[in-house]
Amino acid sequence: MSRDFFPVCGEEILNVKDLSVNRSGSKILRDISMSITCGEFVGIVGPNGGGKSTLVLTILGILKPKTGFVTIYDQVPLTKGIIGKVGWVPQTASELPTNVQITVREFIQLGTISSKSIFGISRKERDAVDKIINVVGLDDCANMRITKLSGGQRQRAAIGKALASEADLILMDEPMVGVDRESRNSIMRLLDDLCHEQNKTIVMISHDLASIKQTVHRMIYLEETIRYDGPTSEFPELSSLAKLRGIEATHDSSEQSLWDEVEQESGIIIMVPGKDGEN
Repeated sequence: MSRDFFPVCGEEILNVKDLSVNRSGSKILRDISMSITCGEFVGIVGPNGGGKSTLVLTILGILKPKTGFVTIYDQVPLTKGIIGKVGWVPQTASELPTNVQITVREFIQLGTISSKSIFGISRKERDAVDKIINVVGLDDCANMRITKLSGGQRQRAAIGKALASEADLILMDEPMVGVDRESRNSIMRLLDDLCHEQNKTIVMISHDLASIKQTVHRMIYLEETIRYDGPTSEFPELSSLAKLRGIEATHDSSEQSLWDEVEQESGIIIMVPGKDGEN
């Protein structure tokens, strides 16, 4: 688990330029350009089918661009020079077959496997895994079978596995699906700490707009192309976001003023009587 350097905060990690991607003959992404630097915690949001997962799969090198390019540390995905520098936590990271017999420690150790570790894990790697188990808060269940853990704990283990690879860039696709509120809040704090304290760079896809707005440093709204990219504090309100998406109001302004939108922590929008509609 040796490394050649420690990432420098502010250094460009990921560069996407003029990217377009087709899947099954249809254009899913067009004209995507963005730069992400070391230490950033970036949330990518957007509707289902908007291209979020396609973008992550292209960054990983699993999908190929139609036009444009992706570079990580100035190298194209899957090249030898960036192996081990990119970690991926997919949606299904915490969904494991019930007959899996490995412990939490063994599961996290899987992140250390490489061509250099065919003869077994070294003492240095074991010590590093122990430290990661502590970082993700799983000391008390390190020797338990991973299938015995809660969804939130398994998600922590999945993050630990990505950290064990010594990845500088961690890509996460809907990692909070099925995770309870308390665990979700704890995991989000953990991820934020990793950015601030270890210069990790995290790109997270999420459908939970409310949760993302409370945590990440920067937000990208993606719907075929990037419609917003900037600070979380300046992310458009719902009405402005609808205009960005080209959605026109069904009712006139006098009807809309009778109701206010309340965005709950769950991400569900609830309509309640507004001031002009009070009895």
